[in-house]
Amino acid sequence: MFGPEHREFIQTALPIGKSWPDWRNDSDEELRGRLDWPVEGVLFDVHNNGFWPDSWGSPPDGRDDQEREARAHLARVPRLVPVYSHRYLTSDPQFVPSPVFSAYQADVILYGDNLLDYIAHEFRVPPLHPSDRTRVPFWTDLAEGADNRDL
Repeated sequence: MFGPEHREFIQTALPIGKSWPDWRNDSDEELRGRLDWPVEGVLFDVHNNGFWPDSWGSPPDGRDDQEREARAHLARVPRLVPVYSHRYLTSDPQFVPSPVFSAYQADVILYGDNLLDYIAHEFRVPPLHPSDRTRVPFWTDLAEGADNRDL
């Protein structure tokens, strides 16, 4: 489930406290909710805000059919794993170093080029660790401002 840099981070220093996922002690339900957050947020926008990328084709008529088809498309995008609050990085080792995204529904913002860069920015801890930005399909597009017709 964890990408290599995330795994190394939590093996070295497993932060706990408000907004950090407690991978050892949080309930399965709590952790599942955090893992599902990015996809569930996009589905919220599918249902309530007209989010439907052109690359998905025409949306089906019924709400249930839209959700089923949207879930099928989202199952093919890289999975995001929570780092802190609604900050996520991908679990796929293909995208290392993984950028850190703020994912709130289909509003996705790039928060760091990699995990260390994110920690430095979020918590104002020097030094910054920028790197060449890795593109993560779908999530990077949203972070760069893509809208339905661009996806």
